[in-house]
Amino acid sequence: MEAIEDIAVALAAKFTVLLPHLDERQRRLLLAAEARSIGHGGIRLVARAAGVREATVSLGVTELDSGEAPLGRVRRVGGGRKRVVDLDPGLRPALLALVEPDVRGDPMSPLRWTTKSTRHLAAELTRQGHRISADTVADVLREEGFSLQGNAKVIEGKQHPDRDGQFRYINDQAKDHQAVGDPVISVDTKKKEVVGPLKNGGREWRPAGDPERVSTHDFPDRELGKAVPYGIYDLAANTGWVSVGTDHDTAAFAVESIRRWWKARGTQDYPQARRLLITADAGGSNGYRTRAWKAELASLALETGLHITVCHFPPGTSKWNRIEHRLFSHITMNWRGRPLTSHEVIVQSIAATTTRTGLKVHAELDSATYATGVRVVDRQLDALPLARHEWHGDWNYTLRPEEYCRDGTPPIPPQDLPGPDRAWLVHPDLTGLQPDQWDRLITQLRAARELQREEDLHQRRGGDRQKVPAAGLYTGRRPGLTLVDRLLATILYQRFKLPQVVIAPLFTVTPVTLNRAISQTRRLLDQIGHTIEPATTPLATLDDLAHLAARLDTAPTTKIKTAS
Repeated sequence: MEAIEDIAVALAAKFTVLLPHLDERQRRLLLAAEARSIGHGGIRLVARAAGVREATVSLGVTELDSGEAPLGRVRRVGGGRKRVVDLDPGLRPALLALVEPDVRGDPMSPLRWTTKSTRHLAAELTRQGHRISADTVADVLREEGFSLQGNAKVIEGKQHPDRDGQFRYINDQAKDHQAVGDPVISVDTKKKEVVGPLKNGGREWRPAGDPERVSTHDFPDRELGKAVPYGIYDLAANTGWVSVGTDHDTAAFAVESIRRWWKARGTQDYPQARRLLITADAGGSNGYRTRAWKAELASLALETGLHITVCHFPPGTSKWNRIEHRLFSHITMNWRGRPLTSHEVIVQSIAATTTRTGLKVHAELDSATYATGVRVVDRQLDALPLARHEWHGDWNYTLRPEEYCRDGTPPIPPQDLPGPDRAWLVHPDLTGLQPDQWDRLITQLRAARELQREEDLHQRRGGDRQKVPAAGLYTGRRPGLTLVDRLLATILYQRFKLPQVVIAPLFTVTPVTLNRAISQTRRLLDQIGHTIEPATTPLATLDDLAHLAARLDTAPTTKIKTAS
């Protein structure tokens, strides 16, 4: 008995060392050989020592006794557990019906509107009676030619019939300008960025296990605000200029960015330039339908003496604008994975952007405020020195550096006169001022207004003006309201308590524009120490104002248009 136990211990020690290095069939044959060498009772003894079933050892003995040649494989052909897709013929069609409901399967698939992850697919198939794991689902999908795919942005929608023609026209204009050394720039507003310790897409090398800590929520910070990068890309010089605004993306901000680029770089790189070509998108603050964009460019043309030509890309083709893939894409890659914690970080990250092809970028902060809701009415647009090209004049036009309109009249009404059809409002009983008092007030307001405007422009320019305007000439954008209009609106609002929304149609501006004009005028009146005396009887509507004017024999020359 002790001899059998010793044999079992010796076999167990041998099997512990050898069996882990053998495959399934080799283990069976080794156990069978040991059992045959022991003789009667060897199968049971070997099975106990190896920790396997006796049937496994018996199978090995049978294989030894059969005298078959080595198989060259672990299992015979067809051996092992059958695949679930072979045992369940309906599984594969059911899976394809879920992942392709619009092509092969049921259009009412329960997973049509949910994420088709392998886990969801396996759960739905199991519910239908096809027991399958998520890993097996992935294997079957790969066999059917599926892989994880993102969306491909290839559908451009309806194309304008003159799209290719406009591309050729822009190319011809660019060649014409560059041939004589005139600058060609591509402009656009980059995606607005929320400033703060917030997650930024992408990854950056850092010590393992030490990612940059950011806020769990991407809520804007009221103090830090947002950043509005407006870029100018010089095609010939391969340089970029980015003004990082902190206020609104308006036409005034866009043109101010171009003005800053011209003062800092354009005048140095193109000292002999007489023309400037701007290629821009069809929409946004520099869109072809934006009247304020054209008005601001007219002011820039007059200030710089340049003929400014603008060519817009057709709607839906903004990705072809050079600035997108020559400047903005590199900026995005440069600050990937880096939280944009402050405006300084944004400016420095943009300025540090370079490429192997020699791109250099300058960036600066523009902290000026830019009003929204600025309205340019038809008469202002008609007064601009704007020449539309024969080919698509809506997309291609040139602003000349001229001070006067086509008919030779000044581009704006004199500041000490009211706008058209509003002279009837300058009546002593309406203003509460006698003619001499009115003239003195206008003179004081004019001086205060010029000082206010110059301070505002100084802040927006970031310095003193390059050229001193000629005496008596207006060198800025044509305003919708003259100085007298602003004063009259303020008098109607304060003296007669007329609501601003009621007054706005009288001056053909929006309530937002009127509110801003009245606020500025009230500050000017406070500066010069003038107080508007309230009338004895307040008014509620423009009809009340018309009746009062009729009694004073100063009725309006045209019918007053009320807000609809």
